[in-house]
Amino acid sequence: MSYTIQETGGAVFLPFPEMKGMLETELSDRLGLRLGELRRSGNATDYGDLIAVSKESLPEELPLPYWCRDRMDKPLLISFDSVKDASDALRSLQRSWAPYSYTMFRRTALIQDKLPRVNLKEKSFPFSIPSSPIGLYTLTGENTMLASAVTSSPLPAGQLLLREDHENPPSRAYLKIQEALCQAAASFGVPLPGPGSRCFDAGACPGGWTWVLTQLGSDVLAVDRSELDGRLMEHPRVRFMKHDAFTLPPEELGKFDWVFSDVICYPDRLLGWVERWLSSGMTRNMICTIKMQGTVDWDLVARFAAIPDSRVLHLNHNKHELTLIVCQ
Repeated sequence: MSYTIQETGGAVFLPFPEMKGMLETELSDRLGLRLGELRRSGNATDYGDLIAVSKESLPEELPLPYWCRDRMDKPLLISFDSVKDASDALRSLQRSWAPYSYTMFRRTALIQDKLPRVNLKEKSFPFSIPSSPIGLYTLTGENTMLASAVTSSPLPAGQLLLREDHENPPSRAYLKIQEALCQAAASFGVPLPGPGSRCFDAGACPGGWTWVLTQLGSDVLAVDRSELDGRLMEHPRVRFMKHDAFTLPPEELGKFDWVFSDVICYPDRLLGWVERWLSSGMTRNMICTIKMQGTVDWDLVARFAAIPDSRVLHLNHNKHELTLIVCQ
């Protein structure tokens, strides 16, 4: 055996692509980790986008940051002599692994080739998120790596990228509802909307979310001040209403299997609308985009997260926003 494995303690955070700044802000403002001070004292180290924080610098209870797509919860420092030794070391800990590469990309690929196959490519919707564990590793030098068999996500490096349709959807926003529905099924065990499902799409224009729901066979009430893409306006399972969706009383619209919103609005207004729908009993399932307005109001985010049978998360296809999933 030509490798050694050493416990490092602490945790290693991997942000969503292009979201390291948001993760750093969240670690500081929401979770109290002063990364500048920790870096200067040697208690926080960057490996590309990865942020490794020492054990003594972490609070006893540390929730998963929203802008962290995967976290190494039991990081190890592995030293090895060869590519084979590296793969052998990882195999000794767990079967399935995914890499995060910020350097030595070819060497990382050679190590990954010697591990059991993990599908790292884009997925076709609908996709069932696996429940089996998957480790995360990154090379920090030619003969050293950080690795953790225990991570926060069952997805490879916490990433769910869906194969795009560049011809049919009226906007790229459709990727968000596809990913959110995959997460809803994995988190709550609910079936996806389908034939016979009645769905309400609030602020639907130009119709990316409505398009996904029609592809699943659902009937959709789409409400917006502007009309949808012409193909959806003529779709037999779409009923369009020109209105401000947030001013329509749920009791007047009737029951829906799912209620959706990707509306640009202030988060506090969205929260009131969500609470009104849930208290009305007109739906049990909601997926809504929480659009951040400048600095994140963490107290308000906590109120979304406190909704019973809910989950707040950042999607791979989100930008400066979070997504609320409720399945009651």
